[in-house]
Amino acid sequence: MKILKKLLQSNLTYFFLFIFLFLYVVFFTKIIKYESNYGDGPLTIRGKVIKYSVSEEKISFIIMAQEKIQVIYYWQNDEKWVNSFQIGSEVVVKGTLSTPKRNSIPNTFNYQKYLYTNNIYKIMQAESIQIEGKKIDLLSFVKNWIYRRAQANDYLKLFVVGDKSSLDSEVYNSFKNCGVAHLLAVSGMHVSIFVAILEHLLKYVNKTNRSVFIAIFLIFYAYVVNFSASILRVVIFFILNLFNKRLGLKLCNKKILFLTAFVMLLANPFFVYQIGFIYSFITVLSLFIIKKYLKGNYFLDIIIISFWALLFTLPITVNINYEINLLTFLSNLVLIPLVTYFLYPFALICFVLPFLLPVFVFFINIMESFVLFIGSFSGLLINIPRLNIVFIVVYYLLLFLEVHYNLKIYLVLSILIILFTKISVRLDNNYYLHFFDVGQGDSCLLISPYHKEVVLIDTGGIISYNKKSKYFVSDNIILYLKSIGITKVKTLLLTHGDYDHMGEAINLVENFNVEKVIFNCGEFNELEQDLIKVLGKKKIPYYSCIKELNIDDNKLYFLNNKDYGNENDNSSVIYTELNNHKFLFMGDAGVEVEEDLIEKYNLKDIDVLKVGHHGSKTSSSKSFIDEIDPEYSIISVGKNNRYGHPNNSVLDNLDDSKIYRTDQDGSIMFEINKDKLKIETCSP
Repeated sequence: MKILKKLLQSNLTYFFLFIFLFLYVVFFTKIIKYESNYGDGPLTIRGKVIKYSVSEEKISFIIMAQEKIQVIYYWQNDEKWVNSFQIGSEVVVKGTLSTPKRNSIPNTFNYQKYLYTNNIYKIMQAESIQIEGKKIDLLSFVKNWIYRRAQANDYLKLFVVGDKSSLDSEVYNSFKNCGVAHLLAVSGMHVSIFVAILEHLLKYVNKTNRSVFIAIFLIFYAYVVNFSASILRVVIFFILNLFNKRLGLKLCNKKILFLTAFVMLLANPFFVYQIGFIYSFITVLSLFIIKKYLKGNYFLDIIIISFWALLFTLPITVNINYEINLLTFLSNLVLIPLVTYFLYPFALICFVLPFLLPVFVFFINIMESFVLFIGSFSGLLINIPRLNIVFIVVYYLLLFLEVHYNLKIYLVLSILIILFTKISVRLDNNYYLHFFDVGQGDSCLLISPYHKEVVLIDTGGIISYNKKSKYFVSDNIILYLKSIGITKVKTLLLTHGDYDHMGEAINLVENFNVEKVIFNCGEFNELEQDLIKVLGKKKIPYYSCIKELNIDDNKLYFLNNKDYGNENDNSSVIYTELNNHKFLFMGDAGVEVEEDLIEKYNLKDIDVLKVGHHGSKTSSSKSFIDEIDPEYSIISVGKNNRYGHPNNSVLDNLDDSKIYRTDQDGSIMFEINKDKLKIETCSP
């Protein structure tokens, strides 16, 4: 025991443990590659349900078969088996297996990586589900009972079982904008209250038995919330601290926290890639490190803790949201005590005494109103572009020097680092052209040198929508713009009024700074008129049927000013030269327009062609392609789309051109300098 005590108290031990842990995590997460036991395609799988959530349009669940499979089933409210669906159920699922797609727009959420770090390698689109018997084990029975009882309210479900899938997307985004989304995850802060309640209820039980009982209860609670990283951190820390006291090891909190991370990563090295794990440990570490700054005054300490926690987690927050809110301190000052010491305990009480739920809902509405109010101050959001590893290392080095040596220069240096990241993206003198993967639609971003001009050509269309959750592909475009330091689109250029080209325009102008909008020639259709109403409310000017547009020292030329009587042929056809490279954007213009263009303009030797109408046979005639002779051809098209785009005849016509397709290559990025075109893709 004395040897163990000496080893655990030695800093050298932790150095070697860290080196071992680093190599262990790298080996099992980077060197070893894990693959599914299943192939893609139709399949029937039998497995046990280990997690599920039900929404108005679908049931999403994970089953354990030969491996974990994520299953999605779009259902109708009259499905009789849904009420008997529960954790631990044996189910037979028939559907189509596929490999999850990674993000096809850079710097956005990578669904494939998220599932991979949770040991899920395949997803299934289910056609039918059959429950094979209702017998489940005792633990699953208790877990189901807790889950069903918590379904009474979205926040009750959030605080009791850690499920935020039912929260309204607008409210959740407001929590993110306020910098307090961490309050929507059951974490150590909440569990500490849980432990305090248990300590009080068991105050007459001797200390050892009380600690053991609480440890067992926390392990069960971790099982209920599916062993989330933040909860496991609390449970393992509590147990290790219990041993620390019982064995008289006299380890400080920082060493116990390291041992907690060591145990967790030994059990699952992929925890290191999970945001919950990273946030949880960095936040707690910050509390241990800045303990000397606390004054003993509750409200003053909340400000101090919020301030330092924000600084310690800033690089992670930046690389997720690419912005921070100046009102974060105010939000934390109000919401941390409200949630931690009132709403969370009240949720536990309502779970036991459901008749108090209306009172709980009343206070939840007050909290939501406050969050929505604070989140509405978009002018107080500061954009910070994506930080690279060098900036992050320098940032934390300065932070630790400040904390340990009280240099009183950290804030100045940190501000300089942040300013440099913002300035550095504006020192680039190249043009950039990004063709975004927006499914069956079009969207293209043009950035001039030094970010002086930002032009978005089309927006794509809505991906999915329901009452609780709205997902817009333009949200990913906005996120990408923020990640590269762009906070304003100077010109939104809509080639024509079809939904797949401008369906996201309203969402974009309502959630991002757009200076002006340009429409094509012809009458405004209903979709364009709806957008014009929004532009009027926001006092955004708009123009139509223009002939040219100044972009820095260049121009965009609008070649199609004729009214053909239909939206596709009325598409704005745009030509420009950037650093001596020729670009042609065809919108959805058809063969008749192409013939007119050949007669009217000299369009030979095009460097980059945005192929017309997603590769439909109505465009890109052989005579037109032979005339313009593109070196690169970009086809913006949805995977397995119902139109059969791109057409084989079009691909044949483009045979002499290097073809990039968004369904296969994801987003395609051109860096345009005077010497050459540098091309990158973000394959899904």
